[in-house]
Amino acid sequence: MLKPADHDAYISAFMPEVQVLLQQMRATIHSAAPLAEETIAYGMPTFRQRVNLVYFAGYKHHIGFYPTSAPIVHFANDIKGFKTSKGAIQFPLDKPLPVKLIKRMVKWRLSEVLKKI
Repeated sequence: MLKPADHDAYISAFMPEVQVLLQQMRATIHSAAPLAEETIAYGMPTFRQRVNLVYFAGYKHHIGFYPTSAPIVHFANDIKGFKTSKGAIQFPLDKPLPVKLIKRMVKWRLSEVLKKI
């Protein structure tokens, strides 16, 4: 995939059933960080407020959510059922997105960023 111009272009490149989940992820993040700007970083949809807050991406079998490493550590007990890495969580395409958890993680990440300014 070429570097998309914006979130809409990124999401439109996926199959309709994946687009639904990507739009849901986008709306969930936006509701948790309404002042964050939508941008593209590392070829992925990104939400930025002073710094890049979180990223997300679509894949063949999952939606990748990249809240950076600190939220992964902070919410370790809440994300035990998902495949994770140092800074990412994989949400399978065949399961509903954990919207409440994503909101909590975004809000926590935002609060940590705002504490540093």
